[in-house]
Amino acid sequence: MAGVAAIVIAIVGAILVVSYAQGADSRAVKDLEPISVLVVQKAIPAGTPSASLQAFLTTQELPGTAVSKSALKNLDGQGGKVTSVELLPGEQLVAERLIQPEELKTSGAVEIPKGLQEVSFQLEPQRVVGGRIAAGDHVGVFINLKNGGIEGKSDKETTQLTVHKALVTAVQRAPSSSPSPQPSPSGPSAPTADTSLPVGSMIVTVAVNDVEATKIVYASNFSDGASIWLSREPLDATDSGRPGIMTKPEVYK
Repeated sequence: MAGVAAIVIAIVGAILVVSYAQGADSRAVKDLEPISVLVVQKAIPAGTPSASLQAFLTTQELPGTAVSKSALKNLDGQGGKVTSVELLPGEQLVAERLIQPEELKTSGAVEIPKGLQEVSFQLEPQRVVGGRIAAGDHVGVFINLKNGGIEGKSDKETTQLTVHKALVTAVQRAPSSSPSPQPSPSGPSAPTADTSLPVGSMIVTVAVNDVEATKIVYASNFSDGASIWLSREPLDATDSGRPGIMTKPEVYK
């Protein structure tokens, strides 16, 4: 009986010790006042749109004393902004790192990734997502050839998404000559979206590797039917990988 009693007392004692230790841990965490904030999980290039950030972020619970005053808990209210600098894994996402695309262009904060070079080309607005491309966006570069795109079928017209997710470093366009909207007699009204048609050509500059730059220059330089079209292609855009080259028979498949 004495042995059994000793075993029971030992078990009860162990339970009490574990319970106390767990309580101490809980009290310690509570004292730290943990806060859930957004933390960079994968490196984020400068100029990345806020709409593409979720793929690079994770939510972590950090001690309140270690959380920056401007750390973001979510991306609410950050629509339309871009990252001002490259963000590295482990960083808290703070409000100052997200700015308007215009600020990025003005400040020259679009950093060219190491190993890439810039190349410019001129396009009509309908080939540049309606002219709504800004520095810091990422674009897909489609190259169209009237002929010669496929060996053995030189007479076939072809289109290919040749460059994926190229970083836009600058956009130049003619200044608008349309007058600024005047407030109504009854007082100022809520701002409305700009639905006016863009006019004039635009010069777009992107950061790409040497091979991609050569392809873009070829398509921009020769008048044998080569042409360029852009899509806005955020970093988390899906790449199905097919078809590699689009021809007439592929269009209806």
